[in-house]
Amino acid sequence: MLREFRDFILRGNVLDLAVGIILGVAFGAVIAAFTEGVLMALIAAILGKPDFNALTFELNGTPILYGRLLTAILNLLLVGSALFLVVKAVNRLRRPATPPAVETDHDLLAQIRDELRRRPTAPAV
Repeated sequence: MLREFRDFILRGNVLDLAVGIILGVAFGAVIAAFTEGVLMALIAAILGKPDFNALTFELNGTPILYGRLLTAILNLLLVGSALFLVVKAVNRLRRPATPPAVETDHDLLAQIRDELRRRPTAPAV
């Protein structure tokens, strides 16, 4: 049973998943720090305060906390925007410098012809 557990843990998928989760948590911390430290500071400089949690109105004596919803929506938009920009930058870095050449039908047929010429011919029966 111990051997089965060791084989399970050392299987590539489990290790890849563990690494992905750890990197995801670290990446989430970077995005959260960027959102809270930079983007929210810019909003605070423009609007005066980035936290709308205190915004409420009363309906039949019950406070409706719509400011929390606004803050959550703003945070979602900021985190989504930051994540989009980071992913876009990473994709740009991973993109090959020159696109691969597109093969035409003529090129493919020539490759097939050349491959057939390289093969030894079987004797006719």
